[in-house]
Amino acid sequence: MSNLIVVAGALVERGALLVAQRARPPELAGLWELPGGKVAPGETDESALARELNEELGVDVTVGARVGAEVALSPTACLRAYVVTRTGGVVAPHDHRALRWVRGAELADLPWVPADRAWLPDLGRLLDAEDFGHPGSD
Repeated sequence: MSNLIVVAGALVERGALLVAQRARPPELAGLWELPGGKVAPGETDESALARELNEELGVDVTVGARVGAEVALSPTACLRAYVVTRTGGVVAPHDHRALRWVRGAELADLPWVPADRAWLPDLGRLLDAEDFGHPGSD
């Protein structure tokens, strides 16, 4: 049996990270995550993430570097995050309860889905680098 890969996108704009509030399943509803989804057979991580973000958020993206380490979800499933850049579309919650833009200082205050918590230090560094690259964006 092949391993299931789930991909998530870290979309950063103007020094803030887009996070999505889960609507389901019941045990994760209300918790926050990086949006994304399952890689289908024959898909690359990048093509799956671009498809998922188009379906869930209505945006077109290019997929960049990995964020942090791969997170084990089960013995046969793993989660990978990537930096994504929006190339088109308007962000809207097609598959989530809510969307929110957060700054680095707010990351630790959110109730995250357990798997995504592993990336908080990496996401903080990503946001710090984004702020550093834009003088006056404090």
